[in-house]
Amino acid sequence: MVGSDSPLDSLHLPSGVHRTVRPGCALLRLETTESREGVLDGAWWPRSRDIAAELPELLSALTRHLGPVTRVGLDTAAWAGLPTRIVVDDRVVHIDSFPVGDDTVLITRDDRDIFSLLVVPPSATPEAARLAMAQAVRADNISQAEQILIDTGRAQEPSD
Repeated sequence: MVGSDSPLDSLHLPSGVHRTVRPGCALLRLETTESREGVLDGAWWPRSRDIAAELPELLSALTRHLGPVTRVGLDTAAWAGLPTRIVVDDRVVHIDSFPVGDDTVLITRDDRDIFSLLVVPPSATPEAARLAMAQAVRADNISQAEQILIDTGRAQEPSD
């Protein structure tokens, strides 16, 4: 997981971060005060749509940075085999099915803090993923997840 707490000047990530963005990683802008700005708190680029394979690693990483995660909100249509709960690091995390869209995941910490992450499609090219993730973590970002994916050329995954 890569974290950033400073605004970015452009759609480019600092060079060290840019090289580490790869499938299976998350990028966060950790700001937990009430004055949080921006639409999104971060971005996640899963390797697949298999939630049992992807979610535990994300939640373990988030727990290290945010503390215990209690709930996850996902769009059931976007994920294969969405369970109602998952055990991560010996803690039960409840999974809620919401029509949030396949481009967003909602993370709840302690029933009061909700973090919204852009979900980059697993099939995104590395450059499109980097651009989308960089935009999502900008403190001044006002674009919704769907618009970021449109702007970076990854609005939808290719059909088979």
